[in-house]
Amino acid sequence: MRIKALKRWVFAASVLFGTLPVAAMAQGQVNAVWAPRHVRFIYQGFTTQYSCDGLREDIRAMLIKLGAHDLKIRSYGCTRLVGVEPFPGVQVSMQVLVPAETAKGKQYGPTVAAHWQNVVLMPDNASFEEQGNCELIEQFKETFLPLFTTRHINYRSTCVPHQIMLGTHLSAEVLMPPATPHSRN
Repeated sequence: MRIKALKRWVFAASVLFGTLPVAAMAQGQVNAVWAPRHVRFIYQGFTTQYSCDGLREDIRAMLIKLGAHDLKIRSYGCTRLVGVEPFPGVQVSMQVLVPAETAKGKQYGPTVAAHWQNVVLMPDNASFEEQGNCELIEQFKETFLPLFTTRHINYRSTCVPHQIMLGTHLSAEVLMPPATPHSRN
């Protein structure tokens, strides 16, 4: 009788402990590693123009919102000391989280317990002024968003060159690092 009880206890424990990773995954926890990413981006828009500093800071804000780590952004293509540029650009080096299982064979460092988080880069209720960034949001989606681990991307746009219209929206679930009280990029 004791052997049967012991076998049931071992079976129950193996089921319980075997399902803990599954339960964590169901809640969105993912073992991830930081992977380097590099990109050069030149903004080409008609509705809103940017200075080099303005473009760099807007890109920085969006990358930080997406969880970029060790972020380095440098302006390039700037021809003016002040004011808007015809084609301002940025060169970006950063690290983003990728699932550890997809990084096999690469030396990225220790794993972290990441989680999925919905990030809104352009909300439905964005102001009329914010909607002027619709071309930047569209180009950001094409250039930067694929560098991150994302799912459930929600994008719609009513962007028309030389016109500001309400209706642009961009959000996605992004693999994010664990929250810490001192986490700042």
